[in-house]
Amino acid sequence: MTQMDLTGQASLTDVANAAARIRGAVESVIEGKPEAIRLALTVLLAEGHLLIEDVPGVGKTMLSKALARSIDCTVRRIQFTPDLLPSDITGVSVFDQQRRDFEFKPGAVFANVVVGDEINRASPKTQSALLECMEERQVTVDGTTYELDLPFMVIATQNPIEMEGTYPLPEAQRDRFMARLAMGYPSAEAELEMLETHGSYSPLDDLEPVSDAREITKLIEVIRTVHVAADVKRYAINIVTATRDSADLRLGGSPRATLHLVRAARASAALDERDFVLPDDIAGLAVPVLAHRLLPTAETQISRRTTEQVITDVVGRVPVPRTDSRGRTPAG
Repeated sequence: MTQMDLTGQASLTDVANAAARIRGAVESVIEGKPEAIRLALTVLLAEGHLLIEDVPGVGKTMLSKALARSIDCTVRRIQFTPDLLPSDITGVSVFDQQRRDFEFKPGAVFANVVVGDEINRASPKTQSALLECMEERQVTVDGTTYELDLPFMVIATQNPIEMEGTYPLPEAQRDRFMARLAMGYPSAEAELEMLETHGSYSPLDDLEPVSDAREITKLIEVIRTVHVAADVKRYAINIVTATRDSADLRLGGSPRATLHLVRAARASAALDERDFVLPDDIAGLAVPVLAHRLLPTAETQISRRTTEQVITDVVGRVPVPRTDSRGRTPAG
């Protein structure tokens, strides 16, 4: 039995063990993408939301479904289309003839894991229906607020905005996603393995849950206790501030971006069974946490520099605090 079984309290070992089980389950479906799977796990345990962006056919929806199925909790999938209405997501009040009163019919967002497929194919009005629930874990319909069950995570996929029939996500929507990852094309070996396994059946059919909502909630409580030294927090702030001052960007990172960066770093440290955050955790997550929130200047776009490249340059310029093996700075 684990420590959590005996005491009801989770430990860093429980976090690592649960993450290993979930990672193994997802890797049985997604071949050759360990970094993408780790980032997805990091976002889940950091109480964030994940945006998966890439061209069609590289496994965006498969990754989101595999992660959702590996946890025994409520899962709802939303296929975003141009005619999707906000009420389809949040729910609607319907008049009950027998009771002579309005009854609330919950929408697809009332689940622990919400998989939003091709989110940028819906109109901005429909996309905005997710704003409140992603930030506050609640939905307000007709003046009444309904709390969402915890844990709550939105995993959204989108195609690049150059693709036909897509709407770019508004800045406020992108800022609510903790991280963005790109799947990329698989290696030749992984693609060959995919042909062997996916050719006759879907591996998702055999994927059994290896965790549940209760365990994930307890693991999240552990991650909240991971220590972040003052100089490491300041390091995160300095990186985000540098994006606001960068001549290559017309929109830098928000305070929410700083908060998400530190939360993700806590989860990443816990996955390595550390109860403290290192500057390397912050630097390693800067690109996936910040890149999708930033807007490049026209000159940056003309020079074909991406926001990922800009952040890499920013991180290279910001001084790294000196810490010991326990993540402590010389002053503290």
